[in-house]
Amino acid sequence: MLYLLDGSPPDAPFPDPDQAEKDPNGLLAVGGDLTAARLLQAYRAGVFPWYSEDQPILWWSPDPRMLLSPDRLQVSRSLRKTLRRGHFQVSIDQAFSRVIRACAAPRSDGDGTWLLPQMIEAYETLYRQGIAHSIETWCNGELVGGLYGLNLGCAFFGESMFSRASDASKAALTYLAERTRHAGFAFIDCQVYTEHLYTLGARETPRRDFLAALHQALARPAPTDWSSPPIATTELEAAR
Repeated sequence: MLYLLDGSPPDAPFPDPDQAEKDPNGLLAVGGDLTAARLLQAYRAGVFPWYSEDQPILWWSPDPRMLLSPDRLQVSRSLRKTLRRGHFQVSIDQAFSRVIRACAAPRSDGDGTWLLPQMIEAYETLYRQGIAHSIETWCNGELVGGLYGLNLGCAFFGESMFSRASDASKAALTYLAERTRHAGFAFIDCQVYTEHLYTLGARETPRRDFLAALHQALARPAPTDWSSPPIATTELEAAR
């Protein structure tokens, strides 16, 4: 069943994700807005926005859900070599606006972007509220990769990543996995299956199991401080 959100208050609870469409998989609701209040209601319910420029706001909760357990990140031999070389530095919340705009840039495969200006503005609002975060990868002072997402409780909701150098986005994900592993996070939400995420250790999980894990993760406090100055990836590799 597809729900219409137009006219509903931003802090109204989302419909039960079990009511989402099977085709297209996970489409639950249409319309509404991208206020911080509505976005937080969505993520707490296991729902996220995803739509194109010619569409209304679409809200999704697919079944299954792609999740990465922080302690199950698969670091390939080649990535380990990259980290050990120390060409990269990684940091947190040093360049959120630059990261999200890099994620919004057109891809080399010619696909457009779902990160429209109103979505960028919405996530920047959450960043200013200390809810959205970015992981940056640097090389000689230049931003060459990164990712961004949201933290609620002990869950991290990954949204997008970009790379301008080989392994740059993987270095950012490795840093995120280490930080969340040490903080006892339940999972990094990767939303939907891709072969790339699978090779990094993410696995599909039935939606009912994801929602149960999310309920438990939201009951635990989020870290109080995410910020971090750049560190060399040699330190990151040594910590694994």
